[in-house]
Amino acid sequence: MPEYAIETVGLSRSFGTVQAVDDVSMRIPTGTIFGFLGPNGSGKTTTIRLLLGLLEPGRGSATVLGFDTRSQSNDIRQRTGALLEHPGLYERLSAQENLEFYARVWDLPATERDERVKELLTHMSLWDRREDQVGNWSRGMKQKLAVARAMLHRPALIFLDEPTSGLDPVASAALREDLSSLVAREGVTVFLTTHNLPEAEAVCNLVGVIREGRLLAIDSPANLRSNTGGQKVEISGSGFAPALLEELRLRPEISSAEAKNGTLMLSLRAETPVAPLVRLLVEAGCDIEEVRKGAASLEQAFLTLMEREA
Repeated sequence: MPEYAIETVGLSRSFGTVQAVDDVSMRIPTGTIFGFLGPNGSGKTTTIRLLLGLLEPGRGSATVLGFDTRSQSNDIRQRTGALLEHPGLYERLSAQENLEFYARVWDLPATERDERVKELLTHMSLWDRREDQVGNWSRGMKQKLAVARAMLHRPALIFLDEPTSGLDPVASAALREDLSSLVAREGVTVFLTTHNLPEAEAVCNLVGVIREGRLLAIDSPANLRSNTGGQKVEISGSGFAPALLEELRLRPEISSAEAKNGTLMLSLRAETPVAPLVRLLVEAGCDIEEVRKGAASLEQAFLTLMEREA
């Protein structure tokens, strides 16, 4: 197994005058859960199609599991699983029949086929419902089965395009937990696109941010929060007058200052001591009750990157 499951150098693809993917270079280590983050139309799905060899790049190159996407796309698709826009399920068949059908497509031997189908359905908490017609299932259960379908042939890498889109919070959390457990058990690399930033923060150990086809950042969620989002400080109290807020916003170490319901919320640009700011507030006549300090969330870091590149 190569050190990097995915490597791209200057990967680009346009459709007419639209540059869907623009000079993307990245390395995703084997065994990583990688989150690819970006707004609608940013190039996430196009990147997946390029990596699967379903589209040819206009410029640049990419290798997936050591295979070139231009000349060895069949090798890539044989060794990867994918859940893209559609779950790929036959709704008139039962859950077990769906997986048995795809197991035959992948030429799994009969003994291994039965064992693998049971293993996946059990792990995704679907075994007791294996004989149900899939068309009667909830969207969350269908997505679980679709993930099992993508994992059926024991791929080294799976692509999941917005797997929790449209699911309620409970179904999303259940799918996320099952996916994380399955990935840890089977050692598979995951390329995950999502709009759900808390989801990416919870499951990914590496994230990339893309906007209008350009890769803006690639790092661990912790580093991205630290380097991009800075610190967040919440100060409970009173006396946070509008004039004081304007004075705070002019300070070079403060990127934003807002007051609401007795809480002053400060965003700091870098590692900044909080004590001098608290002293400044006290000297300005504020009554301070509590100070809470923490790193920015991944969502805040993401929004900061979007604003910088707007």
